[in-house]
Amino acid sequence: MKIVVLEPLGISEEEILKIAKPITENGHEIIVHKNRIEDVEVLKERAKDAEVLVVANMALKGEVINSDSSLKMISVAFTGVDHVNLKSCKDKNVTVCNAAGYSTPSVAELTYGLIFSVLRNIVPLDKGVREGKTKEGFSQFDLSGKTIGVVGTGAIGAKVAEIALAFGCKVLAYNRSEKENLKTKGVTYVSLDELVSQSDVVTIHTPLNASTKGLISKEKISMMKSNAILINTARGPIVDNAALAEALREGKIAGAGIDVFDMEPPLSLDYPLLSAPNAVLAPHIGFATKEAMVRRAHITFGNIEKWMEGNPENLVTL
Repeated sequence: MKIVVLEPLGISEEEILKIAKPITENGHEIIVHKNRIEDVEVLKERAKDAEVLVVANMALKGEVINSDSSLKMISVAFTGVDHVNLKSCKDKNVTVCNAAGYSTPSVAELTYGLIFSVLRNIVPLDKGVREGKTKEGFSQFDLSGKTIGVVGTGAIGAKVAEIALAFGCKVLAYNRSEKENLKTKGVTYVSLDELVSQSDVVTIHTPLNASTKGLISKEKISMMKSNAILINTARGPIVDNAALAEALREGKIAGAGIDVFDMEPPLSLDYPLLSAPNAVLAPHIGFATKEAMVRRAHITFGNIEKWMEGNPENLVTL
């Protein structure tokens, strides 16, 4: 069986082959591409005759999926799968699995990195120290005692909620279904309107789909407290980032920490958030720790092994 890794996975080819040794020992071929090229024609050529494709967060269009007549399975080395044309997969009866859980601690930790960066003004104060300035002109705020609103309580959101409790915060949550184990720990489920209007920190951890695109709209942002901050380490299009930038410029909310945008960085220089005050921006790094890259490789190739055995795990609903 031919398995093609269409883009780099954040670890060396040697590490990939070591992790995938149970697969190659059974006579299967693994081809690892070391550079990321998004040209459709190049990807078609790379995917040719492959029974299994591996992709991380690079867009995998229907043209590429449909061009590979041998394709039977796609192992996505990522949690979200909105960048993969699932309709084409369904039409071709291609199994899709994701690397659920690999980045849970990494994204949760970055969430708090952004929260503290905004509350304590770490980024501008670092710049000020280097220019011979002091803390004058900047306010400092505790996290302890604040109300954190967690939008989406899947694995990452649940971890964020548990950490918030450890910091002594009141935790509100919004999710399609309530998690009894979180309620037992002290998390209170409320409506989205209640969450955004009552929270000092609103943090987004829901997947991107038709129902969550634009979920944090201009209307929802306008309901936030003037001293509240918004954190997004989930998916960019869940938030109306133009409305967010406007709210920051007009002082309607106090700040934002953003790791995800409407497109993958680099951003165009006229992107609204780039000129918004009190915004800490990161180039989509939540998932990208060294430890997470190793975890996701184990899950990604483990998914292929399980699929070959007829017992697929981490199946994506098509």
